[in-house]
Amino acid sequence: MLFSRRPLATAARHLAPFSPPLLLFFASASSSCSSSAASASSASGPRGCSAVRMETGAVEPASTGAIWSTPSVEPRTISVGKEIFCNRSLNMRNITAVGFDMDYTLAQYKPETFEALAYHGTIEKLVKDLGYPEELLTWQFDWKYMVRGLVLDKKRGNILKMDRHKYVKVAYHGFREMSKEEKVSAYGSTLIRDSFDEPDYALIDTLFSLGEAYLFAQLVDFMDNNPGKVPSGTDYPLMYRDVRSAVDLCHRDGTLKRMVAKDPSRYINEDLAIVPMLEMIRKSGRSTFLVTNSLWDYTDVVMNYLCRPYTSDVSSSHNHKWLGYFDVVITGSAKPGFFHDGNRAGLFEVEPDSGKLLNADLHPEIRSAAFKTNPQSLPGWRTMLVIPELEQEVKLLSESKSTRKELRHLRMERDSIEDKIHRLEWSLKFENLTEDEKEKLFSEHDILLQKKEHVRRLHQEAQRQHHHKFHKVWGQLMKTGYQNSRFAHQVERFACLYSSQVTNFALYSPNKYYRPSEDYMPHEFDVLGL
Repeated sequence: MLFSRRPLATAARHLAPFSPPLLLFFASASSSCSSSAASASSASGPRGCSAVRMETGAVEPASTGAIWSTPSVEPRTISVGKEIFCNRSLNMRNITAVGFDMDYTLAQYKPETFEALAYHGTIEKLVKDLGYPEELLTWQFDWKYMVRGLVLDKKRGNILKMDRHKYVKVAYHGFREMSKEEKVSAYGSTLIRDSFDEPDYALIDTLFSLGEAYLFAQLVDFMDNNPGKVPSGTDYPLMYRDVRSAVDLCHRDGTLKRMVAKDPSRYINEDLAIVPMLEMIRKSGRSTFLVTNSLWDYTDVVMNYLCRPYTSDVSSSHNHKWLGYFDVVITGSAKPGFFHDGNRAGLFEVEPDSGKLLNADLHPEIRSAAFKTNPQSLPGWRTMLVIPELEQEVKLLSESKSTRKELRHLRMERDSIEDKIHRLEWSLKFENLTEDEKEKLFSEHDILLQKKEHVRRLHQEAQRQHHHKFHKVWGQLMKTGYQNSRFAHQVERFACLYSSQVTNFALYSPNKYYRPSEDYMPHEFDVLGL
């Protein structure tokens, strides 16, 4: 669906002539790094974008919400958790249109309520529609357990965390931690490291998929301990397919979104800076647009809730005034397929009040130019990823500076001791030594081996404590051991900018030139003393 403050064809012409680099798109990492969220979110309605003519009145200027453009006597500082981080240079003066995803971007869902709702809905479908035992209905969901960036091994029933080189560093079978020997046996081959992808693996890159990953782990343990209680012929891959089918059923019948629509405040965090941010962008001379997989009725409820402090009036708590903050609104887009001409379905226009679909009469050239939009491949699109977990991650990282120095010192000490051991072993093997000299070197060797083991244990325990400070099971989101995690690698690949909240963008000048920090090679760390 496409909604426009202008007549539809005029709005399309307004976006059509953009040339690179002119468009900035805000998305959660889910919609930009994976297609699984799109398949789930778009399952609740027929394929096809739709368009609506918007007869909304003028929106009153925002009166609250401290942003960059808000007058202030005191200079403002931005906390590290609210900063925008830059992977690739981006000069906002070159950007003429700014777009937003809705789910997990403008609308930040509360995992303790929204993810729990999806989890219990999925279990209900497994029991009632797919023949799983009723005792699953008593299961509980720990919404803090899973993190993004994990990989599910469907064949073996394992959950993996790997680094950017695809080395598996943390692995669980269900909820049982796998030993080093088990990890090496299953994933130690160099050939396997290139194949962590569908159909044998599932990538947990979306916030939508955390609940299904947790349920999969529960089912793995359940089947291992109760093989006779699951449907006949069920194995790990089939069990995962059943979970995915149940998730799709939840989205298709609209249960989840009906519950959210009844009480948005229970499931969505309120952010008073959204409207001031949109106003600031528009006042800076840029167009704004919204592209979401959600259908019109749900989008209208969520956006009305998010903009309510600035759009509600005495006569009605629900209206369409929020549409006035965007030049174009596209719903039911079925991202990421929407960004590819060959995958995009038909375009319709929607009447906001009735939800009635109308044919959208666009000239083919206008339509092609307006919607040829792949932020991952076209040079005219720049992307900012919204990573809600980042705020806590950088806070803990800032608090762990002394721990990181200790870890670095212990690692260097281990290297030094090992080098001394290697030197002694070389002397004992290849040098002509007297018996007294050999005895002395053997004694030194034994002392160094004991010291090496002591330092190894200190290092291992310090690493474990540092690891658990971020997450009791999976550790830092952006690190796996000393390497960047697979998720961090995704962020580097897909994001020009990234930050913890979309409204952090409002804390900076709309004309800011974002510049990345300097990249460092390992030799530069040693030479420059970093």
